Amino acid sequence: MFANRRQLFVRQHAGLLKLTSSYDIIDPANGQVIGAAKEVPPTWAKYLRLVVNKAMLPTMVEVSETGTSGPAVALHRNAGIFSKRVRVTSGTGAELGYFQSKTFSLGGALKLHDTNGRLLGEVKGDWKGWNFKMLDTQGRELGVITKKWAGIGKELFTTADQYAISLSEAAASNSGLCTLLLAAGLAVDLVFKESSN
Repeated sequence: MFANRRQLFVRQHAGLLKLTSSYDIIDPANGQVIGAAKEVPPTWAKYLRLVVNKAMLPTMVEVSETGTSGPAVALHRNAGIFSKRVRVTSGTGAELGYFQSKTFSLGGALKLHDTNGRLLGEVKGDWKGWNFKMLDTQGRELGVITKKWAGIGKELFTTADQYAISLSEAAASNSGLCTLLLAAGLAVDLVFKESSN
């Protein structure tokens, strides 16, 4: 997914009373849209969002690159109240790994696992709530996810987020890990930010 890219900018589309979320994926170097992500929840869950907090319901986000047909990767969040799991699959449906939320953590944290359940690292938030570090099992930084200012009108009156994902050179050179880390930004949004939307 988005091979050879160390940085991505993700911009959520603003909307009033929207039942699903969609995002532009942008190359921060030139501002061009290089992909899109679209939430595709089960039909029953989509309409149940009118009366139930959508963070408690299952959903899926399909991520595609501009100029290609079909998703390059998909994120599948399970239903749940406290602990959530976000499975990451390729466009063909092959499992790539998963993120498991920690039940209690200051700022939020997701454990990153491979397809066999082996721990690969952690995505750890700060107490302010929108700066996350991606760390390996030894605590070395693999990348960061940072919130970007959207302007006062957007920040106050919509739930649309904008954030940047930056990977270390070492992480970007491992294509499997790179895909999971780039998916981490959307996983953070699905697990920690949708409850406030």
